[in-house]
Amino acid sequence: MARTLRKKPTSTPLPEPMPRRVEPCVATLVDQPPKGPEWTFEVKWDGYRLAIHVEPGEVRAITRGGYDWAKKFGSVVADARELGHATMIIDGEAVVLDDRGRSDFGLVQRVVGRRPSLRDAGEIIFFAFDLLYLDGQDLRMMPLSERRQLLEPIVAGRAGAIRFSEEVQADGAEFFRAACELGLEGIIAKRRDAPYRSGRRPEWLKVKCAWRDWFVIIGYEPSTMPGAIGRLLLAARKGDELVYVGGCGTGWSNNESVQLRELLDAIPAKRPPVALKRRGAIFSEPLLVAEVEYRAWTQDAKLRHPSFKSVGERAEKVEVYHLD
Repeated sequence: MARTLRKKPTSTPLPEPMPRRVEPCVATLVDQPPKGPEWTFEVKWDGYRLAIHVEPGEVRAITRGGYDWAKKFGSVVADARELGHATMIIDGEAVVLDDRGRSDFGLVQRVVGRRPSLRDAGEIIFFAFDLLYLDGQDLRMMPLSERRQLLEPIVAGRAGAIRFSEEVQADGAEFFRAACELGLEGIIAKRRDAPYRSGRRPEWLKVKCAWRDWFVIIGYEPSTMPGAIGRLLLAARKGDELVYVGGCGTGWSNNESVQLRELLDAIPAKRPPVALKRRGAIFSEPLLVAEVEYRAWTQDAKLRHPSFKSVGERAEKVEVYHLD
């Protein structure tokens, strides 16, 4: 008698518990974009890193430090409720775009902070770039390419507070050059085949754009090391005046720091070259200039992440940075 073969019933994966929190994967800073087809590239967004946790009856917006900022990002939380899934964890960056469509940390910082802002909380956009958990399944061991395939239909094409962080199909070096020309903060490179691992990882790389300009040295703040400088005080030109643009506290050796202080102590100012009150500041005549590398400008016209490169004299006709 012929035996009838029965098909084995297909088993449904058992639900996996949803993590209460996932430490984010953090990109490693490098000087140049990587090469090879295993890498994918995205814009480096300049905002607050968030993990959006969607659960029945609750949506949380977890910061990199582990705080729930759902109240600060109410429009993002409201949008997350409408994505059509009962449970998920989406990794991304909350930003506010400037008038040229570039993310600006100073703008989003003001929107969610206590200081007055001309921007509204409704302008916050959460750019989603990874999916860590979906409907009972932990996706972190899947390759990035597969996680994004699941994420894209959930968020792509949306025009609200949650949007998809698109991949850029281009050579990494060309994309980086274009990003810097557009005034973006930089780019992110990620391995397509990599699982999601918490902490600073070599599978995610960031390449930052940087600018170099000359600024007038108007004084310094002393270092705790005797005879050295803690911070150089810098100014830019605005019309015929000098305007304070912040301090620079890195980029020199101990010997260079001592030499800089000797130079500035030899040209003390009779009165501050700019309208600035800083406790402990020692002002000098604005005769020397510093070449400074920096990442961007804050909303109140201060340098972000400045680093000292060299010193010169204004008499050398270097082009001092001019504020519009």
